[in-house]
Formats: sequence, C-alpha cells, structure tokens
Amino acid sequence: MDSVIELQRKLVEYTSSLIQEGILDDQFTQLKQLQDESNPSFVVDVLTVYFKDSENQLNEVEKALGQKDIDFKTMDYNIHKLKGGSSSIGAPRVMKVCLAFKIFCKEENTEGCLATFEEVKQEYSLVKSKLETLLEAKDEQVARKETDEGEDVGKGERKGRGKTSILIL
Repeated sequence: MDSVIELQRKLVEYTSSLIQEGILDDQFTQLKQLQDESNPSFVVDVLTVYFKDSENQLNEVEKALGQKDIDFKTMDYNIHKLKGGSSSIGAPRVMKVCLAFKIFCKEENTEGCLATFEEVKQEYSLVKSKLETLLEAKDEQVARKETDEGEDVGKGERKGRGKTSILIL
C-alpha cells in the first residue's frame, strides 16, 4: 500500500496532468490554495456544489431543447450559470463550449444549440469524471493517513487525536 507521501505525490501529478491536458486551469490551483486547516473540506464542498448545480442546469437546458417552442433565454441563462461555475473551479473546456452554445442561443439557432449541447454534456462529463477520480484519490489518502496514525498507538490512545490535519487535494 502506498504511503501518504506517495499518494500526495500521485495527487499532485494527476492534477498537473489535468492542467496540461486543458481539462483544468490555474483557477483550480487557486481554489486549492483557499483550503486550509480552518476549512479542510473546502475544495470538496465547492466541487460538490458545482456538480449539483451543473446537473440542474444541464437538465433545464435539455428540457428547454425538448420543447416545441424553445425558450432561448432560459437556455442562455442556464448555460451562463454553468459557464460561471466552470470558471470558478477552473474547467476551461466546459467554459469554451458554453460560450459557443450562448452564441447559438443569441442567434436562436436550434440546430447549433442541439449540436453544441452534446459537446457541453461531453466536456462536463469528462471534467466531472476526472474530478471524481481526484476526489477518490483524496479519500484514499485521508484513509491511509488515518490508518498510519492508528498504527502509532501508545497506551491505548491514538496519536494526533484532536488535531486538525489537512491534506491538500
């Protein structure tokens, strides 16, 4: 089993690869820097809200696209929110396809919206799966740290109890 330090190294490498691939950008790095001992689950909390809100926005757009009379303003509003959330977490590829979708909304181009919405869903699914992999690796790191601390037992007490430890995502 990998040590906590080895898992931390793998997390850093994985995050770097996502940035190099353009799936994430420096905004994600800045987001991670906001996490500290006073709020050790900050990044997880932000991503959880992003996933929930994004799913809602995608569902709203899908509903609007399925209507006989398409409400382009509603679609534009929801895609704008998705673009903003994606910007906040550092997902530039999602932002880029959202911008393209917004152009088709302004033009009231149904075919363009339909085609671009497929791209929006694909890019969102990609970033979500990559970030979920990152969160799972983070969970493994936390579990390993707790196991390591449990092995350092002296006189029936666990070392580190009562301390807040932070493992950077």
